[in-house]
Amino acid sequence: MRLYQNSQGMEQKHLGKGDTAFMAACAGLIVANIYYCQPLIVLMAKEWGLHESIAGRVTYLTQIGYAMGLLLLVPLGDILERRKQILFGTGAAIVALLMAATAQNFIILQIASVLIGICSIIPQLILPLGATLAADHKRGSTIGAIMAGLLVGILASRSLSGAIGSLYGWRAMYYIAAGVCAVLMVLMRLRFPLSQPSFNGNYGQLMKSVAHYAMTQPLLRQAAVTNALSFAVLSAFWVTMVLFLSAAPFGYKSFEIGLFGLAGAAGALAAPLVGKISDGRDPRNNIIIGLVCELLSFIGFYFTGSGIFLLLAGIIILDVGHQAVQVTNQTIIYSILPEARNRFNTVFMTSTFIGGATGSAMGLFLWKVGHWPAVCLGCCVIITVNILLFFRNKAKAARNAAIEMALQKI
Repeated sequence: MRLYQNSQGMEQKHLGKGDTAFMAACAGLIVANIYYCQPLIVLMAKEWGLHESIAGRVTYLTQIGYAMGLLLLVPLGDILERRKQILFGTGAAIVALLMAATAQNFIILQIASVLIGICSIIPQLILPLGATLAADHKRGSTIGAIMAGLLVGILASRSLSGAIGSLYGWRAMYYIAAGVCAVLMVLMRLRFPLSQPSFNGNYGQLMKSVAHYAMTQPLLRQAAVTNALSFAVLSAFWVTMVLFLSAAPFGYKSFEIGLFGLAGAAGALAAPLVGKISDGRDPRNNIIIGLVCELLSFIGFYFTGSGIFLLLAGIIILDVGHQAVQVTNQTIIYSILPEARNRFNTVFMTSTFIGGATGSAMGLFLWKVGHWPAVCLGCCVIITVNILLFFRNKAKAARNAAIEMALQKI
């Protein structure tokens, strides 16, 4: 990381392209821990003689754990030295992954899944760190680049775990993930800079400030709700797609199902572009474009039938749409109060993964009720609600701006 003089003449670190790429890689490789389980549901169900919808619990339990970690641990990034927190969290993730790999029954695996989620919050500490180190005019593109790495990690993890599960069994994936985290611990210790806490109070005061921001920052609340609903449909899709493709007429195995993650990973390349578009202009139009993309993708999924062309095209469009929503919202919230980025990120990402866990559970329920058509229709309803909320918030913001302008003329 390069040093430069800020306006007060003090030395500060500044991100280079290599630093941003390294942060993106770390974010992607660690967040993947949450998603390795998705293509492995069928294998887990077979080992313990469970219904696939029961084995699917590990998907939303991991997301619930992630939401818990986001709420309780990410705010500590404003009160603790970030590098130490990142290294400690990665070490804890290794323990949780090994616990899953050696689980002797489904109860232990469910507990391990929650712990994996709690301990895999490291990308949400890396993102505010990158936003802090980035120059103001490059913050959107930096966030977009790190998000691209994170999203490629999410989507490629499904392909990797599907292949590993097919060849060596589902436990092997957790052993490999623990080894990857061990290597990253060493590299992050060498590459990540020390940071200075931005909050001087205690943990109780810190959490009160999180609640205060959630109640008093309308842009933060709007971003949190929009992203939660967007991530809900994304999670519902990826969980139920495994069941859709493993059933007739496809009958795909975990390796073949995992390969569909590559289509989503291709869509993740849009994240840096979205970030650049968000720099220096009003980025909110990106949100409605993203939501429309999501709606079009689920319309395509509904008509997939026994072919896969609409499914593959829809996966790319869905992930591009979600990235447009998420990267844009993060660019907005990181620009409000720089000293509270970790706490803003806590509200934003906790809401996101509560939405994700709810979406996974909803997807499994809809699958049980009406299989793939029910999942597609349910997700279309949620996206439509999200679009209506967007226009309501836009109209409200326009009214408030008009009132403020009128008051200034008095």
